[in-house]
Amino acid sequence: MKKFIDEFKKFIAQGNVMDMAIGIIIGGAFKAIVDSLVADLINPLLGIFGGVNFSDVALRFNDGKLVFGIGNFITSVINFLIMAFVLFSILKAFNAAKDKMTKPDDTPKAPTTKICPYCKSEISIEATRCPHCTSQLDKA
Repeated sequence: MKKFIDEFKKFIAQGNVMDMAIGIIIGGAFKAIVDSLVADLINPLLGIFGGVNFSDVALRFNDGKLVFGIGNFITSVINFLIMAFVLFSILKAFNAAKDKMTKPDDTPKAPTTKICPYCKSEISIEATRCPHCTSQLDKA
């Protein structure tokens, strides 16, 4: 049991777990901002142009005892699309900045293969005999 607890402590202390936890906390705070943006700004603006506030849209059945909150669902879809767009934009900007910061490695790599002079097959550079035609190869 002690080994299990030690492994769990090691897992929790890893950087990836801490980064994920911080990301979830910030994501929750960001969700509140997006929810407010949609509920307090976008839905009223759409209400001005469309005459409908999505939060009020609902289907009622059985004398109002069964209510389907379609407007809340539409609001959630709008929230999701805004969050997905913002995250996409952030990641796109982050990747562009990372690409500018990293320089491509222009140094040529040493070859790892060569062509057999007899059968023209690609073989390892260290091969002394061709595995395809079994010809003896020069050391050079």
